[in-house]
Amino acid sequence: MHNIWVVAKNTIKQALRTKSALAMVLILVILLPAMGLTTTGDGTLKGRLQTFVSYGLSLTSLLLCLLAVILCIYSISNDIKQKQIFIVLTKPIRRYEFLLGKFLGVVIFNFFLLAVCAAIIYAVISYMPRSENYSDQEIAQATNEFFTARNALMPREKDVADEVKQEYERLKAQGQLDRYFRGIPKNEIIQSLTNRRKMWQRSAEPGGRLIWEFDNVRPLTQNEKLFIRFKYDVSANPPDLQIAGGWLVGDLRQIEMGVRPTTPILEYPRKNLIRTYYEIEVPATVIAEDGYLAVGFINLPVNNTTVIMDDLKVLYKADNFTANYIRAVMLIFIRVVFLTALAVLASSFLSFPVAILLCLAVFSTANISGFILESFDFLSENLSKFYSYIFRPLIQILPAFDKYHPSYFLVPGRLISWTFLAKAVGFMVGIKAVLLLILAIIIFSFKEIAKVII
Repeated sequence: MHNIWVVAKNTIKQALRTKSALAMVLILVILLPAMGLTTTGDGTLKGRLQTFVSYGLSLTSLLLCLLAVILCIYSISNDIKQKQIFIVLTKPIRRYEFLLGKFLGVVIFNFFLLAVCAAIIYAVISYMPRSENYSDQEIAQATNEFFTARNALMPREKDVADEVKQEYERLKAQGQLDRYFRGIPKNEIIQSLTNRRKMWQRSAEPGGRLIWEFDNVRPLTQNEKLFIRFKYDVSANPPDLQIAGGWLVGDLRQIEMGVRPTTPILEYPRKNLIRTYYEIEVPATVIAEDGYLAVGFINLPVNNTTVIMDDLKVLYKADNFTANYIRAVMLIFIRVVFLTALAVLASSFLSFPVAILLCLAVFSTANISGFILESFDFLSENLSKFYSYIFRPLIQILPAFDKYHPSYFLVPGRLISWTFLAKAVGFMVGIKAVLLLILAIIIFSFKEIAKVII
């Protein structure tokens, strides 16, 4: 371990003398506060905060990831090119200690840079509410929807398998499968019918109603607020593009059983624009003792259109913003660790430019891996087979950077749980980064150091 630490300290000293590292540090230290002062967002305090944290963390993540790759590959390649490695390896330092020392040095260097940048972003975020005379309403909105860590609960998933099976058998008996689904495999027909049935369960005709049930709703305290997040979609646009609806929130089981309510059931008449997200603020006292909560919606007859409820969720505060922000910064550090391990592997058998290109290709693909996986679901059957057996496994080997992006959580005030973070550390560091380092050590142990790499 002593030898690894010696190599790590020399790597940090080498990084401090690197002009590219100093340039990126200056860019971040100067640009982040400037972004905080000039960011406007949608003009509201919440919009400014969301825009700044999104661009600030994205810029920090991008530059630090690039810096980790460049520093690691340059440090190893330069030692080989300048023949400094001959001096190192003649000492009682083994090859694996040399690689692990380089890895540790780059990781520590980037950790301190990330800590500085994260502190700057946090300081700017904390200052923004005091930078202008914002109204109490804007400050309350920012407090409830940004300076928080809200858990998002989806309603119970209703089983539609039996209904879909009956619909399929009915179409088959009436000879309508060939009419509507000619040439389509049975599994795709079942999936189409399932999606249609789920869409129907989220739809309410004029005068109709919908009920969603939620389990294990556990806010921090009974003094907290719940937020019912929803968006209307419609079969035909109303003249004023608004939907008038009645909302019921509480333990609706009490009404069904005809018992005396022990928790309040609240009504919220509302009129909102279609295809726009809204949130209904509800006190946590409506939650039953067992964590059950029901949300009901009535499509008033005056709408004269079918309402399709899109992406309804219950949001509640599960932690504070500072702790959530720290976990978000750790998500950035995790990807830095992975890319550093990848850079060690690439530099163990590739020349400097080729190793850089490989790491950049992996980094770019990992940032859009989710989009790639979804887009290939619409390929033709022949291409889909090639993708399923060859291309898809390769994409799945890479870490899903887009899934673990901190802005995805901080911008809407969503909770990053410790469980989620632990899974990210386990997959990206404990498994993938460790495997990359082991492979790098194996390759480097057989590498002919004196051989010229072209």
